[in-house]
Amino acid sequence: MDITFTDVGYIYQMNSPFEHTALQALSFHVPAGTFLGVVGHTGSGKSTMIQLLNGLLRPTSGEVQIGDFHLSKTEKPEDFRALRSQVGVVFQYPEHQLFAETVAKDIAFGPENFGVDKVEIERRVERATAAVGLSPELLERSPFELSGGQMRRVAIAGVLATKPKLLVLDEPTAGLDPRGQQEMMDMFYQLHQEEGLTTVFVTHNMDDAVKYADHLLILNDGQKYMEGKPEEVLIEKDKLAQVQLDVPEMVDFLDAFEQTFKTSIPFHKQSAHELAKEIKAVVKGVGQDE
Repeated sequence: MDITFTDVGYIYQMNSPFEHTALQALSFHVPAGTFLGVVGHTGSGKSTMIQLLNGLLRPTSGEVQIGDFHLSKTEKPEDFRALRSQVGVVFQYPEHQLFAETVAKDIAFGPENFGVDKVEIERRVERATAAVGLSPELLERSPFELSGGQMRRVAIAGVLATKPKLLVLDEPTAGLDPRGQQEMMDMFYQLHQEEGLTTVFVTHNMDDAVKYADHLLILNDGQKYMEGKPEEVLIEKDKLAQVQLDVPEMVDFLDAFEQTFKTSIPFHKQSAHELAKEIKAVVKGVGQDE
């Protein structure tokens, strides 16, 4: 599902004493199948952008296009349900949205609300449960009897059961320990690839941004500050510092390596294992030169 923002602006409480501009002339295009990372501090416009993606808000200027759906100040989709059935949003602490008597009912709520037939709902619940790594034995239990991590997976399964074409992740690993964060992000990335999703990943973690995203959008004060491939954007240390953002740990390491060995290793999203091989080759070469 393609995403196109064209000169999008959004103003809260327009024409009132509390008027606040959240987005200004924001333009970007995301082809279907992209894993987009969105980075920016509080107040940069990330939350407003997310709400525009599933029609919770309509732009006060410009146009948002999501697949075949168009949203502007004067235009809206004839069927918002159709849009929202194709856009799944995982907010921070999604487990706070659980409410049903059993895990199965909670996961089934979305598809039921969108008019999916019973047989298909059962199939989707089964698939979504497996996708998030939950045991089928948990389906008849109350979600409130589960661990925090299991509750979060139930909430995510409920989003996946609607079979979205666009998956929006708003800081989905908030509150998890490092191991839980990696497991959760690996799960989302696997789903992204297997289901051919377009994924929008809002994060403040630059290491996650570079590891998972294939395109990056940095917002500042409601405007597009930088955009491009992570390996191109995240080496701009001075530009990022101007908006109080850090570079990934690997970029810092490569800077320190260059200062120590007077040799540059280009950053290209290499893994730690790949980087170790490159360092070994450089150090070996330095030793031979001496």
